[in-house]
Amino acid sequence: MIAPPLRRWGGIFAALALCACSQPPTALPKGPMAAGPHVTVTAEAVPLNTKDPAQDRLGNFAYAGGLALTSNDTARLHGLSDLKVLAGNRIVSESDEGDLLEARLMLDAKGRLTGLADARMSVLHGPDGEPLQGKNESDAEGIAVLPDGDRLVSFEEDDRILLYPAKGGAPHVVNSPNVVFRHNLGMEALAADPSIAPDAYRVGQEDTGQTWICRLSAPCVADRKIDVPLGSGLTAMAPLPQGRIAYLIRAWDPWRGSRVTLLVLDAQGAQVDRAEFAPPLTVDNFEGLGAVAKASGQVRFYLISDDNFSAKQRTLLLALDWTPPAR
Repeated sequence: MIAPPLRRWGGIFAALALCACSQPPTALPKGPMAAGPHVTVTAEAVPLNTKDPAQDRLGNFAYAGGLALTSNDTARLHGLSDLKVLAGNRIVSESDEGDLLEARLMLDAKGRLTGLADARMSVLHGPDGEPLQGKNESDAEGIAVLPDGDRLVSFEEDDRILLYPAKGGAPHVVNSPNVVFRHNLGMEALAADPSIAPDAYRVGQEDTGQTWICRLSAPCVADRKIDVPLGSGLTAMAPLPQGRIAYLIRAWDPWRGSRVTLLVLDAQGAQVDRAEFAPPLTVDNFEGLGAVAKASGQVRFYLISDDNFSAKQRTLLLALDWTPPAR
């Protein structure tokens, strides 16, 4: 039996593992976060394994490059909590301080990730047309892009999902699960799923692993529940061909640091494959997941980390090419 003091500390560490380090709320500007909307992003190559730079595989996952991202143009390139890949190798990512990053992935002749170009940063606005203010309003955790280009952003603390019209204009609140979430442990995972309907999207709860299928035109309905061990959290998801779905599950504690699992399940919920990230592999607080299906049947995954605006962490962007195992 665990003594009460240890049990109490265990609960505290579990809560710390799930909750991002919050920053004091600050008044955000009404314009871009840098001198202009364009920012230069410096990308430093990182290996898959810090102790064995030659390692380039995790089972069926082939390492396709990794970067540590920084910028001298802005102090806001931090806290990136999700990632989606658009046409033309462009990405969009939101931060838990209410910022939006858009950029183009730079790939070499072999398709390996080498950098980011044409990066722009802007602020997320609320339904009143004003920039979101304070951590309670701006804690964006998930992003999804619908087939018509409209974007969805899920928020914690003030739990809601906002739709940002592709044609511009103020966002508005859309359907979200009819659930009272624990503080800062809400709708961490978000992804569009046009295989269900053009207006369909999936939502995942961080601490319980419960997921829902939602539509703009219909209420959310409960879907499968992902196994999330104590001290872990479901942070992102990505629908794949053949009804498969990839999930990102992260964990942290003071003794082992960050560990991340990339889990692929089939349409019935059975495991298809998984990749585990833990030291000495390059790992941080990975919260964002993007997926691009290739004609070959492979899937390119992109993982991005939330550095919590901490000098002890990094904003990492990793690329992995997954070859589905033979049946």
